[in-house]
Amino acid sequence: MSVGGAPLLRPVVAIVGRPNVGKSTLFNRLVGRRQSLVRDVPGVTRDRLYGRVTFERWQATVVDTGGFDPLSTEPLIEAVRRQVDAAIGEADLVLFVVDARAGATALDLEIAALLRRADRPVILVANKVESDTQRPELGELFGLGVGEPVPVSAEHGRGVAELLEIVRERAPRVTTQPGYGTPPVHIAIIGRPNAGKSSLVNAMVGGERVLVHDAPGTTRDAVDTAIDVDGKPYVLVDTAGIRRKGRVSEALEKLSVVMALKSLERCQVALVVVDASEGFAAQDAHIAGYADEAGRATILVVNKWDLVPPGMVGKAEVIEQLRDRLPFLDYAPVCFTSAVTGAGLPELFKTIDEVAQQARRRVPAGEVTAVVREALERRPISVKGDPLTLQSVSQVAVGPPTFALRVNHPDEIHFSYERYIVKSLRRAFGFVGSPVRLSLRKATGPRPRGTRR
Repeated sequence: MSVGGAPLLRPVVAIVGRPNVGKSTLFNRLVGRRQSLVRDVPGVTRDRLYGRVTFERWQATVVDTGGFDPLSTEPLIEAVRRQVDAAIGEADLVLFVVDARAGATALDLEIAALLRRADRPVILVANKVESDTQRPELGELFGLGVGEPVPVSAEHGRGVAELLEIVRERAPRVTTQPGYGTPPVHIAIIGRPNAGKSSLVNAMVGGERVLVHDAPGTTRDAVDTAIDVDGKPYVLVDTAGIRRKGRVSEALEKLSVVMALKSLERCQVALVVVDASEGFAAQDAHIAGYADEAGRATILVVNKWDLVPPGMVGKAEVIEQLRDRLPFLDYAPVCFTSAVTGAGLPELFKTIDEVAQQARRRVPAGEVTAVVREALERRPISVKGDPLTLQSVSQVAVGPPTFALRVNHPDEIHFSYERYIVKSLRRAFGFVGSPVRLSLRKATGPRPRGTRR
């Protein structure tokens, strides 16, 4: 299995600066949506967060980074610094954001010195300039030695269009590379805090793409990572650990959970990560339910399998426990992985490909009608004394596969019978890893054909 970064077809613009100067607010303003967490406390953003900025017909990939303190020796701050270094290393252009109201601080001077050594084009962004009366104060920022400051107010959008004009002019042109027309599979990685999600992402990427720290709750943003594995493109979305609602007290953590759930809306495959060293918990079922409700193809990933002593428990026993605890996910395959050793990763990517393909599968109307009609004939039921009759079946959507059934009593069918129909469809067509939805509709026109011949 060969893993590498997906080819970038747009210039990469990294946003760096010391904590709490408004980097994430600027990022959100550029990408046009609230993708990065914004909170009036320093250190909210920790990972590199990727988004797309569009200005007229020009596009770029913009990268938000954590507050940069190059002098700190605190382990978590050092990890943030490595993330910022990596963002600068892959950037074609850097936006160095400072707080215009605070002037050039000692930390700004240290960051400016690092940027001058990085050999990257730098645009100095003087943020929090709300009016023209503040312009005289910008003279001090020339002392940073990285060029003329561009005044903006990221919060109110003032000066952002002018900034984009400059960025577009100074960013290098990136031509499209041939052979990469396949759309990527978007994968959300969800699970309890400290289940090893970020470590799993880093193992899948092949490097420290996402910040890993042994304190629960290290990841807060939903972080998109584009990768290429054996010539196939993927986008990994690492998310904040989801806690039970009663345990989510801080507003910041509530925002993290909301954004983690939003990541499910824009993915095709969900990896529900379970910590093998701690065993299955009730919260794992709660989180898995989010993926099922979102209609996403789902894989149960038993991570940290290397920490389970040999002979203590077998894979078959773990799978049986998962089936018992998660009967609503009986369609989800189970993969065993170790983010530390890389064990199970080739099988995981193979399973991702399979469930993504199954979730997009379409079945001809004639075939699905025959299967459902046969199921009704095999197990006929009556509704209010009237035999259930089928008029037609058609597949109306994929991701998840959704089938519209026109019957004579659509509102009176028990959910257990719906489940029986779904299982009949699975036996016939597979749909491994993907939920299957039924849309029961009232039969129209002449009385539908009965289930008995």
